[in-house]
Amino acid sequence: MTRKTKKEKESPTHSANQKVGVERGSLDSIFRPKSIAIVGASRRRGSIGREILHNLIEYEFNGPVFPINPHAEVIHSIKCYPSVLSVPDEIDMAVVVVPKEQAVEAVEECGKKGVKGIVLITAGFKEVGGKGIEREARLKEVIERYGMRMVGPNCMGVINTDPQYRMDATFAPSLPLEGNVGFLSQSGALGAAILDYALDLNLGFSMFVSMGNKVDIGNNALIEYWEHDERTKVILLYLESFGNPRRFTQLAREIVKHKPIIAVKSGRTRAGARAASSHTGALAGMDVATHALFEQCGVLRVNTVEELFDLATAFSKQPIPKGKRIAILTNAGGPGIMATDAVVNLGLHMAQFSDVSVTKMREFLSPEASFSNPLDMIAGANAETYRRSLEIILADEGVDAVIVIFVHPVYVNAQNIAQAIIETGKKQGEKPILCCFMGKKDEFSGIEELQKAGLPTYLFPESAAMALAAMEKYNRIRNRPEGHIISFDDVDRERANRIFTEVRQENRERLTDLEVNEVLAVYGITMPRFIMIKSLEDLVSVSEQLTYPVVLKVISPQIVHKSDVGGVVLDLRNEVELVRGYMRIQDKISRLPFKPVYEIMVQEMVTGGKELIMGMNFDPAFGPLLMFGLGGIYVEFIKDVTFRIMPITDLDAREMVTGLKGYKLLEGVRGEKGVNIESVMDTLGRLSQLIGDFPCIKEMDLNPFVAFPEGEKCMALDARISLHLAQ
Repeated sequence: MTRKTKKEKESPTHSANQKVGVERGSLDSIFRPKSIAIVGASRRRGSIGREILHNLIEYEFNGPVFPINPHAEVIHSIKCYPSVLSVPDEIDMAVVVVPKEQAVEAVEECGKKGVKGIVLITAGFKEVGGKGIEREARLKEVIERYGMRMVGPNCMGVINTDPQYRMDATFAPSLPLEGNVGFLSQSGALGAAILDYALDLNLGFSMFVSMGNKVDIGNNALIEYWEHDERTKVILLYLESFGNPRRFTQLAREIVKHKPIIAVKSGRTRAGARAASSHTGALAGMDVATHALFEQCGVLRVNTVEELFDLATAFSKQPIPKGKRIAILTNAGGPGIMATDAVVNLGLHMAQFSDVSVTKMREFLSPEASFSNPLDMIAGANAETYRRSLEIILADEGVDAVIVIFVHPVYVNAQNIAQAIIETGKKQGEKPILCCFMGKKDEFSGIEELQKAGLPTYLFPESAAMALAAMEKYNRIRNRPEGHIISFDDVDRERANRIFTEVRQENRERLTDLEVNEVLAVYGITMPRFIMIKSLEDLVSVSEQLTYPVVLKVISPQIVHKSDVGGVVLDLRNEVELVRGYMRIQDKISRLPFKPVYEIMVQEMVTGGKELIMGMNFDPAFGPLLMFGLGGIYVEFIKDVTFRIMPITDLDAREMVTGLKGYKLLEGVRGEKGVNIESVMDTLGRLSQLIGDFPCIKEMDLNPFVAFPEGEKCMALDARISLHLAQ
């Protein structure tokens, strides 16, 4: 085997359509404007045009604001102008809130004025279909012609809490807190709720963006902008769709090395997967592609917005743990057990306290306390015992992070407990502390004090454990080695190209088994030896040349899954069994409701090894998805598979293998030998190169792919390839 590795090539920062007309500007025109116009400003309370103007003033934007309305002279005590063209000063950014029929014209006027950034709140574009699609196309042309940058249309606006700019250009009722979280939302209505929820958690933003239809500025441009923003330490994403998934993967892989990206993705199903003909296609729904993308580039995925904020409060306010060893400090046994279960179930480890730590705690804790982990100080614990116990636990070298639980007894002052935790945390500062204050939530509960002091506080211990598990995973992600795309120089691309060209010229979607065998062979993927026959006479004439046992398989372009129609007979050990097997297949084929054209393959039988599956399915949004998993005829029921978006690196290949639930089976259990993992990963790399070399491949299965012990070469026992028909 000969192979080379190379780093993934970086694609340009901006796509080609971002250089139409004139050079596109920086996103500073949106997020750091020196002056803002409100096109469609209104006097009417409750109107979007009035609320955006009010928020800019209320949040104390550090620059001139120009209300634009041809029917008013003054709005909100500020001089009003009939159009942006009549404003005598320069305008960096315009928030456009006019009716959809006037929106494109309003944006064009902004272009003529020299406005650099547009936030288009107005709806009625692509999202409504019909004329809205045409309207959006005209809008895009105007934006590109004048070299402007735009958020929207159909959005809620943007926020920058930087004191130098202090800009709330949204119509949300809540003014945001200053913080270090960048939040991107593809839902405007959800964005308003998010701002309210963040206030309750005392969570501040660096920037907030409601994206809308993403005619210009999309997810990728924004996370790239935040990568270089010093005030943004954590990136949160609420996504409904991706723009360019490959570009997102490239960007995110770099960003997560120094800033965590946490995402919730809606739209988790795709009915179209039911129509797929291959095993890979049947297993590859839209959510599978999203999961693969996030895993590949190190994005932390959550299932709900609530979980998104559970993680955000921890990541934005506490240091990342250096390991998995978690200590639990509590004044109640039940919650301590709940926290322990959550810690263990999430793959974290319960820390072992040192003898020195236990000896110190015995000096002041009640004899009835439990001195193991979780450390249960019982209900009589007070501020002083919390303070001293937490100091000892944080100083213990066997502890990486702490969950502090407090259940409110009537006679204990919760605020004193909170203050003790806050003061201890400030002294230490290197290990994350997450709190769980259970019971009443009021002004005396201590929760507000903890949140303001930067200590994430949850109502239930499971939430704290989940946040710590995500932080520990991120620690591994940012420290993992950089992957390299694998390239083999012992493949025959030209020979494979001739086969694919011939198949497409014949307007065939599927390759024959012989063509599949040849394509795999020239890419270094082994299949068992075989002979093709068309009749019983052919079978008898070759029977003496065979090395038994053998397998018979029906080969027909009209039969996709051979086993389903009785088209496979295994373990034939002599000529008599060979003839009987042949007749059995003939009988099964004769009973089909259609009359296929077919041949019979007599193939060397391979025994032993572990049955796996490899394959590819083309996703319209994500492109080729490479799959690996436990294989055989039950693959669609077991569903122990992993996916990656192309192209994959050597690191991706290893994670695809080790990420299986049944990976232990491949390592060897109950005295069995483990399989040749390097050979399996080698084949994944070759398959990836084949798919990358030929974008015409639509679907592919190697099932079963049999892996043998160390020193033995793995091979595909059956395979199929289908193509996109030539355009």
